[in-house]
Amino acid sequence: MKKWYNEEYEWEIEVIGFLRCDKTEGYCRNGEEIGDKYTCTYGCPVNADGQGICSKTMTLIYPIMEAVRSGGDLTKVGGNSKFSKDLVCPDGCVLFRITAKETGNENFFSGKFVD
Repeated sequence: MKKWYNEEYEWEIEVIGFLRCDKTEGYCRNGEEIGDKYTCTYGCPVNADGQGICSKTMTLIYPIMEAVRSGGDLTKVGGNSKFSKDLVCPDGCVLFRITAKETGNENFFSGKFVD
């Protein structure tokens, strides 16, 4: 892979709690623990060990990322702030917080990177 575009947002996804228990054994196949953090720009989030976030959770995260990239405000869809929102994994086990940080780079489409 040869990444040539520096994205306009960096993302952090942190495990902030559990809903049905105090551990993920028997509930979460990914083995999430409170405090686990995943980071990315455009690709799929990975943790410090290089392990990827749950694919089911990614189906929730991607539309949130696209909303922010297109100028959206997450407070208008229940977010904690313009660039942060809490969400529950699709299995109802793990509570995540997704947070975007602006990098100062131009938007992929409006920055004229596409012909």
